[in-house]
Amino acid sequence: MKINCKICTSTSPLFAQGIVLRKYTVSYFKCSNCGFVQAEEPYWLRESYTQVINRSDIGLVSRNLGMAKVAQSVILRLFDADAKFIDYGGGYGLFVRLMRDYGFDFYRYDKFCDNIFAQGFDADTTSDTRYELLTAFEVFEHLQDPIAELEQILILSDNILFTTMLLPRKTPKLDVWSYYGLEHGQHLSFYTVPALSIIAKRFSLRFLSDGTSIHLLTKNNISPLRFRLLIKAHYLTAFLEGLWVRKSLIPSDYKRLTGKDPS
Repeated sequence: MKINCKICTSTSPLFAQGIVLRKYTVSYFKCSNCGFVQAEEPYWLRESYTQVINRSDIGLVSRNLGMAKVAQSVILRLFDADAKFIDYGGGYGLFVRLMRDYGFDFYRYDKFCDNIFAQGFDADTTSDTRYELLTAFEVFEHLQDPIAELEQILILSDNILFTTMLLPRKTPKLDVWSYYGLEHGQHLSFYTVPALSIIAKRFSLRFLSDGTSIHLLTKNNISPLRFRLLIKAHYLTAFLEGLWVRKSLIPSDYKRLTGKDPS
């Protein structure tokens, strides 16, 4: 049994079968060329997304807090901090609210999840607005057709800061690596450095990575070493904030939403 790789179209033989949602036997295929692992066509997705944010995602809050620090450092060092930004697959809007609190003009896009924390700041993707940077945290593994989705994403921005766990060098078994997400069935695509490099080349982008989970696709001529060092040093964000203090958008956002100045 084999299919074609959704990244490079090479042959992808059957890698393993696992039990998704504790009841569906699902086949996973590994590309013989780029190592990309993909699930079979996901007939179970409607059931998987009865809860858009799966109950096992207990790291949601800490992830948003951490990535807000990382994004702040990346933007201040590598991009125009006064431009507009978009969080793609933005979930409840917590990340967007945090980034606006830090003084960055961020907007949210998510066609599946309700906006709770950043109401009033949903992006209008039907407009011609181009964003300086698009963030997509824990999104790529959910993509059923990564290439088609990226074609749409790149309409919004040429720069994509995203997270997804890279497959370990030795591809783990389904019952060993929790990132396969068999219990919720929402994770469909699992990447290697070669797979993401092929994606970058296809769209004439540079691919930069910390080698584990934080990555950047960009049109800009950014040094891979500089990016890696920046990510590795994100624990210094608190110190960096002291150097680059930006005015929070909380007061202006409150006035925008209510018509009143905050007391």
